[in-house]
Amino acid sequence: MQRDTPIGPRPKDAYFFATCLVDLFCPEAGIDAITLIEREGVTVHFPQNQTCCGQPAYTSGYPDEARAVALTQMNLFPNDWPIVVPSGSCAGMMRHHYPKLFADDPALKAKADALAERVFELSEFLLNVLKVQWKDSGNPATVTLHTSCAARREMGTHEHARALLAQLPSVNVVMQSHESECCGFGGTFSLKHPSISSAMAGDKADALKETGAEGFLSADCGCMLNINHTLQKRGDAFQGKHLATFLCERLATSGEKT
Repeated sequence: MQRDTPIGPRPKDAYFFATCLVDLFCPEAGIDAITLIEREGVTVHFPQNQTCCGQPAYTSGYPDEARAVALTQMNLFPNDWPIVVPSGSCAGMMRHHYPKLFADDPALKAKADALAERVFELSEFLLNVLKVQWKDSGNPATVTLHTSCAARREMGTHEHARALLAQLPSVNVVMQSHESECCGFGGTFSLKHPSISSAMAGDKADALKETGAEGFLSADCGCMLNINHTLQKRGDAFQGKHLATFLCERLATSGEKT
């Protein structure tokens, strides 16, 4: 769940873990997330050898393979800086499941525990660690939110995006009727059960569009891609953006900085 206690002084440096989906499908979301952090005066470090967080192997029942992937990632963040992840799902894997993977190895368990304490989902980091205060002079906009299951149930970060958007008075956030329901992506679930996943994505797309919003926002690229592709197959122009991209657009308009 989310952290209720502060982590200490405002950091001057932070690592960025992009995730596979950002790297392969949504690089602009990663660039925008880094921009949001850097505009607060934080130097962002991007380890070039980062790959997957190991979640697909872990949730598919391959713990040995997941451990190998996780250990590779753990070795990429040697300095005691926060690790910011633009995904509740991948952040949840690193914060909550890395320690479980190494439970039988005291040395690696201690290393995983220490790393887990430094992992933050992007909106959580902006709101609770950097304590951003933004101004927005953009045109009025109406959006709706989709929060990933991991962000809501594992990381406890489902309200953070809403709190960030509340700082932008020209942005109206409307609730959707399927707020707490899964979009059907679920990582490998969408591959193992495509018909069920497709039906869930269709229900979610309907609920988002029925709000009358101009588009939807999500802090997880997997969900965003799943819903967007469902809408595209229908020939629907209604689409979603990553939260980081939307925030970057609004703040670039205002030219304000914390």
